[in-house]
This record gives sequence, structure tokens and C-alpha cells, in this order.
Amino acid sequence: MGNRSILVSGIVEDSIVDGPGLRLVVFAQGCDKRCLGCHNPDSQPMEGGTPHSAQELFRRVAANPLCSGVTLSGGEPLLQAASLLPFARLVKGAGLSLAIYTGDTFEQIMERADEAQMELISLADTLIDGPFIEAQKSLALPFRGSANQRILDAPKSLETGAAVISKAPAWNPKG
Repeated sequence: MGNRSILVSGIVEDSIVDGPGLRLVVFAQGCDKRCLGCHNPDSQPMEGGTPHSAQELFRRVAANPLCSGVTLSGGEPLLQAASLLPFARLVKGAGLSLAIYTGDTFEQIMERADEAQMELISLADTLIDGPFIEAQKSLALPFRGSANQRILDAPKSLETGAAVISKAPAWNPKG
């Protein structure tokens, strides 16, 4: 389980637009959503991407003392949940924040997620859920592309079994 490669579409090392602080962003290869206007269409095909180990990705995080967290985006990270788990565990073990973007809603995840997907979500501090909807696109929204997407407090959402909007000021500058 821990030796499975993560297929990566791309990596951004010093992002300030995919969550608060300075973050490493891993774009997972493969997505089944096909959102009209997707900002990362090269990540959609299930084939392709570059294989990386959890340790290799974590070395990139650890090499930057200013890195405050990791964001898993895509593509659809939940499609590679089992492969991403060892990396997510390393991130959390280092005391860093973990954010996950998914095209699924929290409610859909709760209905149909497998064990690996649930464990990956359980390691997240923040979950940005929902598909990108081009008709609701807004460049004024912090950390998301369309108004339907929510920034959720992952631990509180899992604890209550319902989507809980994040109250963290860094995630929601307008409260």
C-alpha cells in the first residue's frame, strides 16, 4: 500500500493561491468530472502524469522551511486516495496543514467514499468541495473558482456528518 506511485500532473512549490500561507500543491493526474472551463484540463486524462513516491514529494515539502502546508488538487485527488495516503500522513506528521480540492460535494463523499478516500479526507484540515461551474465562476472568490464551491472544516464536517463551512480567517477573509 505504501509503495504505490502517485501519478502527478504537476507540482507548484510556492503557491499562495491554493490556500493560506506558502504551500506546495500537488496536482493529481486523472479526473472523471470533465467540468466545462476546467482550469487544469491536462490533468483530466487517467493515463499520463509522472509517477512520484510519497517520500519524494515530502522531500520537496521538507526542503522549504517556509512551507506552511500542502494542497492536493487535480485532476481529482480522491481517485488516487490510496496512493496519496502515505504522503498525507507524512505531511500531517510534520505538523503541516493539508487541504484537498475535490469535484465531489461533501454529501457525495459521505454517500459513496471508500475506506482510502475517507481516511484521506480525515487527514485534511480543509476540504474545498464541489465541481467547478463555469456559470458561477468568480475571480473574487478566495481559494476557489466558482461560487458553488465551499471551503469546509474537514474535521468538524466529519464529526457532525454535515458540511461545516470553515471559520478560519485565512480561508475566509470576509468571515
